[in-house]
Amino acid sequence: MSFKHDGPGATRRSFLKTTLAGAGAALAFPTLLGAFASRAMATTPDSLKEAGVIRVGCEAAYRPFCFREGGAIVGYDVDLAKAMFEPLGIKVEMVDTAWAGVIPALYAGNFDIIMTSLTYTKERVEKVGYSIPYTEATQEMLVRAEDADKIKTLADFSGKTLAVKLGSAGDTMKAKLEEKLKADTGKGFAEVKAYDDHPAAYMALAQGTVDGVINSLATLTQVLKDQPGKYAIVRDIGPRNWAGIGTRKEDAALIAFLDERIGALKAGGEIYALQEKWFGMKMQLADKAPTFS
Repeated sequence: MSFKHDGPGATRRSFLKTTLAGAGAALAFPTLLGAFASRAMATTPDSLKEAGVIRVGCEAAYRPFCFREGGAIVGYDVDLAKAMFEPLGIKVEMVDTAWAGVIPALYAGNFDIIMTSLTYTKERVEKVGYSIPYTEATQEMLVRAEDADKIKTLADFSGKTLAVKLGSAGDTMKAKLEEKLKADTGKGFAEVKAYDDHPAAYMALAQGTVDGVINSLATLTQVLKDQPGKYAIVRDIGPRNWAGIGTRKEDAALIAFLDERIGALKAGGEIYALQEKWFGMKMQLADKAPTFS
């Protein structure tokens, strides 16, 4: 049984938070960003058109956003970037980079934008500019396919056993889920079991040891693709969250262009067609980026 999606890309979100915290203390991160920004000219649609290329920073190990196949980088982000920048008539160049240093690399000029599901956080919003959401990043629940008719909401999970990965977003939110479950039904989880990695939790689910596993929606869609007919996803478990396209703070014209293009692709349905292609489902996208103010 193979779970390719739960490799380095699946754990990099928590790693990035830790790494950036350490890097900020050691390298005076905000000062570096300001220095880079003051020296660099803003990237605009016109400057990109003149250059003839948009360089997209990505981590080519996070299926289905961006990954290698047959020597090429492919995925949702690649197809979407091509659609977004088609009106400019420019080439899209995917730049594979170490995710832990992706924001400093953006300000160093290694690429023009960041994709690969850069989720919104208060700390990141202070450091980078953001487009409106282009993908969901909500934590949802994986259940056995035969239980899909019985477990349709969090309330249906009362008295059942939940699995989380140690240190994951699901592990962090389990207490709040328990609190909500008790408030809604008068009874919490029967038990919460923690595993060292998500594949072990999926195995426990298949074997009947647990009744559900919490993970990000995008990752769970790949579990369904890898094991068709075996599992189902229960929505509206965690608070809604999204990811946007990251830019340098001063790239206001580029952010406006990205927002306009994402809006146009939503209105025309192209972005949802790409989601069906890569995730097997249509996502719920907010019209504005969170501000955390």
